[in-house]
Amino acid sequence: MKRHLFLYLLAITSCGVHADWRLSSDDSSVNFISTKKTNISEVHHFKALSGSIEGSEAHVSIDLTSVETNIPIRNERMRHLLFETKTFLSASISTEIDTLKLLNMKCGDSEQMSLMLRLNFHGISQQVESEIQVVKLTNGGVQVSSQYPIIIKAEDFGLTKGVDALREIANLPVISSAVPVTFNLHFEKTND
Repeated sequence: MKRHLFLYLLAITSCGVHADWRLSSDDSSVNFISTKKTNISEVHHFKALSGSIEGSEAHVSIDLTSVETNIPIRNERMRHLLFETKTFLSASISTEIDTLKLLNMKCGDSEQMSLMLRLNFHGISQQVESEIQVVKLTNGGVQVSSQYPIIIKAEDFGLTKGVDALREIANLPVISSAVPVTFNLHFEKTND
């Protein structure tokens, strides 16, 4: 009987060590910069993100159909010619993260971490190293931001033809095939 009570108490207390977080899409952003004609750069973003931190796995999904460049025809061209959203609706980022460290952070604490991200984009999976900053929020949530832009190269993800198609349809001499990407992700705690 005592053994069963001990196991029951252990199960209850271990739940307090485990926590899950859900991404707040409205408070999160993934941004990228495109450069055309050698020196004209513009900032774009995605309007629809989802994600979670469960156990030691952090995952973010980017709805590629939600690309926002502030020019509707360019949004359409990027969806169809570059991202090929009829085949590839989303891109995803995942990584292992020390959730015990997140739980032990106090409100307002900030931690810098170096993570290896797995980026699945356009049917190709690559590992990318990223320096991030994590801030513990008052409600138990966490804010995760890139400290430096991550450079995504078109050739690494089979996007070279798409970049060329965009350049031709817009009658541009050049569009950069290397794109800086930054993120600011707000995760809300879902349990104690």
